[in-house]
Amino acid sequence: MRKEIFEIKNDHEFELMALSIFNYQMEQNPIYSAYAKLILKGKTPNNIFEIPFLPISFFKDQQIICKGRPVEEVFLSSGTTGEKSKHVISDISIYKKSYITAFEIFYGKITDYCILSLLPNYRNQEGSSLIYMVDDLIEKSNNQQSRSYCEDYAELTKTLEKLEKIGQKTILFGVSYALLDLAEQFPQKLKHTIIIETGGTKGNRKEILKEELHHKLKKAFSLEKIDSEYGMTELLSQSYSNGNGIFKSPNWKKILIRDINDPLSIVGENKIGGINIIDLANIYSCPFIATEDLGKTFDDDTFKVLGRINNADLRGCNLLAQ
Repeated sequence: MRKEIFEIKNDHEFELMALSIFNYQMEQNPIYSAYAKLILKGKTPNNIFEIPFLPISFFKDQQIICKGRPVEEVFLSSGTTGEKSKHVISDISIYKKSYITAFEIFYGKITDYCILSLLPNYRNQEGSSLIYMVDDLIEKSNNQQSRSYCEDYAELTKTLEKLEKIGQKTILFGVSYALLDLAEQFPQKLKHTIIIETGGTKGNRKEILKEELHHKLKKAFSLEKIDSEYGMTELLSQSYSNGNGIFKSPNWKKILIRDINDPLSIVGENKIGGINIIDLANIYSCPFIATEDLGKTFDDDTFKVLGRINNADLRGCNLLAQ
């Protein structure tokens, strides 16, 4: 089943796999099955819209993992409250397969790029799934210039200048506040570099709108667009935006929008509500998650993130209010 997750080609195959994994979860995941039984009251889901979604807050005080599965890795959220979310990973190879396959779907071969990262706040935190992914992409790029930077903006600027001079395709993953610092202190014209911003200012700077952030970065680096990555500790799959604020997910991940006033009801496209995520790569933890994010979906399977649901904990992921 693990292998088949990454071979899904259409919505029909996705639904069949999601329902199959739902049955597995009901048998093997004590926390999810207990919650789902309360919601379902004896009914059986016939489609993905009837599957119960576990509130993401469960990851703060429960170890969500299927029975008898080993623990290979533990990822911790960048939460600014006392409680951090914890995602217990049973098979790290699934995470690797997920982020590598998704990256190559959206950007092409990793080895075509020099991969740079500017994620200083995540570097200081234990168990970051983002750092795990980006460090592995750096290694797999097989480019001698690929590396991570903390707040050494001058050194990063020199590297970018060198790469631009030789026309090397480059991707810079960066947290928003550090990218803003880089833009203000060392603006330069980038022709061969894609900037992928990974999230909010998280207390490091005054929070600004996503559009304003992208406008400042585009102006500083003479770029037509700024890409974004949407992921979180509790998920093993990323979605990417190619600069218009509209995110696309790989075939094994789907976004559904729930009614804010009736959380068990799924609304249609172009309606604002809470973001529910089916991430089939989460087969051994929980693939059906009700997040605390606001958004809406469109008829081409894309979605937009519109901010946080009121009173949701401040998190360091990609959720500047728009």
